[in-house]
Amino acid sequence: QVQLVESGGGSVQTGGSLRLSCEASARTLRFHNLAWFRQAPGREREFVAVIRGNDGSPYYADSAKGRFTVSTVSRDGASRTMYLQMNDLKPEDSAVYICASGLISTRSIVTTRAYSYWGQGTQVTVSS
Repeated sequence: QVQLVESGGGSVQTGGSLRLSCEASARTLRFHNLAWFRQAPGREREFVAVIRGNDGSPYYADSAKGRFTVSTVSRDGASRTMYLQMNDLKPEDSAVYICASGLISTRSIVTTRAYSYWGQGTQVTVSS
């Protein structure tokens, strides 16, 4: 079982920045991919970024490249904080941002099927 708790959402104007946090805890987080998804009203959940569990490298959706940075800080093998630094925000970035965790598998890391655990989400609103 993995517990995921997001924080850091809020309201900003176009061009502003926010940093989201995801506190992840479990018996062990080894071999887990940790990812950010987002979901706007009436739309499907959309991949944003991931930290790969095998080598710790990041991977971004095209919409996030160059503006968002994902990183993690491990406190021990069972707890980790993942951050999403978001710069140059646009109104189309408005959504609930959700943290996800899943064991490394053959499933594509950009799909929701690759993740078994989800947080409750934190709202990001960008006004023009």
